[in-house]
Amino acid sequence: VQLVESGGGLVQAGGSLRLSCAASGNIFSINAMGWYRQAPGKERDLVATITSGGSTSYVDSVKGRFTIFRDSAANTMYLQMNSLKPEDTAVYYCAASYYIDMYSIDYWGQGTQVTVSS
Repeated sequence: VQLVESGGGLVQAGGSLRLSCAASGNIFSINAMGWYRQAPGKERDLVATITSGGSTSYVDSVKGRFTIFRDSAANTMYLQMNSLKPEDTAVYYCAASYYIDMYSIDYWGQGTQVTVSS
């Protein structure tokens, strides 16, 4: 399975960005996908997940601002980020797991930088 992210960039606080994650390869056994982010000097943290059945979950800090969704026909997952804050600045990684609860991550994308200026 290969994951390729795109859509990062520089945006002012209050702005919006949409990240994309295109999946290819043997994706039929993937049961959940998600977005993680890693700020400088910090650990990589979970942001949002979506299961093969379409159930979604979000970390509290992005609820109401971020939306995770997918286009199954295009094998692409998205993260729509609205009302961005400087604290959202990080490298965002796409992740895929054979486990529906993403107990472990089996595949990572290369990451895409999101920078929110104040």
